[in-house]
Amino acid sequence: METNPRGIPKAPFIEDIGDYISKNESAQITLKKFTEAINKYKFMEINTMQRRKGLEDKIPEIEKSLKMVEFIMNREDVETPIETSFELYDTLYVQAKVEQPEKICLWLGANVMLEYTLQEAKDLLSTKLKAAKQSHENACEDLDFLRDQITTMEVNTARTYNWDVKQRRLAKSS
Repeated sequence: METNPRGIPKAPFIEDIGDYISKNESAQITLKKFTEAINKYKFMEINTMQRRKGLEDKIPEIEKSLKMVEFIMNREDVETPIETSFELYDTLYVQAKVEQPEKICLWLGANVMLEYTLQEAKDLLSTKLKAAKQSHENACEDLDFLRDQITTMEVNTARTYNWDVKQRRLAKSS
């Protein structure tokens, strides 16, 4: 079975509905299988949309952190401290003077923070940013692919239903 690069199966387009149904059980069973396939594709589409949305929220945060690390790295020769306010809690900020740091701490998630040298932090954030952008691109590709597969299966379903109606009318008239 054909798949996309991330393993999502390609929906087959059924050229000859009559031939396809004669190889399978009946039009009702075929319609049920097609409906199940559509539901699976829609489930994958919803999950992929959620993943894409999460990445769209995550990428700007990584970029912001990377810019800050680069800003600090570019200030190595400057003697004056950085005056800033930073967030301690949701609405609680504190004023601070930051001398030239040798290490910084990064939130990794799940209430985990690790200390890194400036270069290590830059490398880590650059790697995470590249991976997040690639994942976002893959999610967008997958969404396009899934929409095509849903459309193909909906067309197969409509054609099967129409074929079944036609066959019933022929059987009724004869």
